[in-house]
Amino acid sequence: MQEFEDIQSLWQSHSVEVNISSEEMLAQAKKEVNGIRTKSLLNITGMCLSFVALVCLWVFFDFQSWTTHLGITITISAIAVYTFILYRGYRLIAKNDFTAHPNEFLSQLKLYQLNRYNLYNKLFWIYTIALSVGSILYFFEILSYFSFWKQCLAVVLTFGWLIFCSTVLRKAVLKREKERISLLIEKFERISAQFKETGH
Repeated sequence: MQEFEDIQSLWQSHSVEVNISSEEMLAQAKKEVNGIRTKSLLNITGMCLSFVALVCLWVFFDFQSWTTHLGITITISAIAVYTFILYRGYRLIAKNDFTAHPNEFLSQLKLYQLNRYNLYNKLFWIYTIALSVGSILYFFEILSYFSFWKQCLAVVLTFGWLIFCSTVLRKAVLKREKERISLLIEKFERISAQFKETGH
């Protein structure tokens, strides 16, 4: 708790420079960190709900084709792995109290930033390819029950959504997250530098 009081005193001593009180700075930092944690938790929850929905679909519907079972297996596996990766990233910023251990939290935040970058670049494409293959295999049986125009609509909507998420949405989310986390890292780096200057 001593480090927390040191942070407050440092912010207070620089209140003229940044035109913000230590209480306001602390409130902003808490809000930003909690926002990142909440968003990560919501992402994990959404993935878990998708996983449960697909498992229920698989259990309660009598699919006849092996391609359908394989497609659902691939999709469920991809969601499970991606959810685990999201959870691992969430733990990086959830397990440390940034007010008590600012330096440790800073290192974890940098690692979280790197993980998110990899998640939205390399790993995202693996996930998207797995979902696409799973959907194609699933559609072999399912689309046979629909008319031609409904088949076209289902294919266009499914792969249109995948393309939209892989391009426009992915880039927008990546840019916003990069800016948000970078600003937060910058704040903690400034605090760490001030600790060194004051000998804490």
